[in-house]
Amino acid sequence: MALGSVPFPSRPASGRPARVVEPAEWAAAGIPLLRNPREVVTGLHARHLPTPYTAVIAVLGPDERLVASASFARRAAVPDGWELRNALLARLRRVIPHDLRRRSPVRTAVLLYCREGDGRWTQEDGAWMWALRDACVLHGLRCGAYITLTDAGWRVLGEGRTGRSPRSAAHDSAVHRPAAHRAGAADAVGPGPVALRHAAAG
Repeated sequence: MALGSVPFPSRPASGRPARVVEPAEWAAAGIPLLRNPREVVTGLHARHLPTPYTAVIAVLGPDERLVASASFARRAAVPDGWELRNALLARLRRVIPHDLRRRSPVRTAVLLYCREGDGRWTQEDGAWMWALRDACVLHGLRCGAYITLTDAGWRVLGEGRTGRSPRSAAHDSAVHRPAAHRAGAADAVGPGPVALRHAAAG
């Protein structure tokens, strides 16, 4: 299976999980660059106010406008790319129809993951990258940026673009997330007038 025209390596490294993508592999895969990553991050942060261990999966149209998004809390103690892929795919299926009938993807999925740490790549990030890539293939989407959000700010992994704001909502005293959202409610937005739909996170 390929992402655009560049396939991802699937080889397992010795002593490491097979379902992990490393930064060099990610950078070599031709992930499309966001024209304005700060605007994308700011918009997703404002809509979902993610706290640590919350993932926000978003689908962008060709003009980089938000088409749909959903957020949920990661609950597995040890993240595995396969399980994370299934979680992403489940949210995508709830918020937007697949594009598998198209000859080539026209919409792009990006993933914003809020966690502790300084934003540099971790094994967990590698599992999320694998999950995002595979979920996009199975839903007919183009695989886009993977972004970490921490107390230090945001970082687009594989590109090196960063910003100090926004940052993890848990560390921002000006942000108070409603309890239902902290529990991991999923939000879906459609084009045109904003329509919100809530679903329990799995």
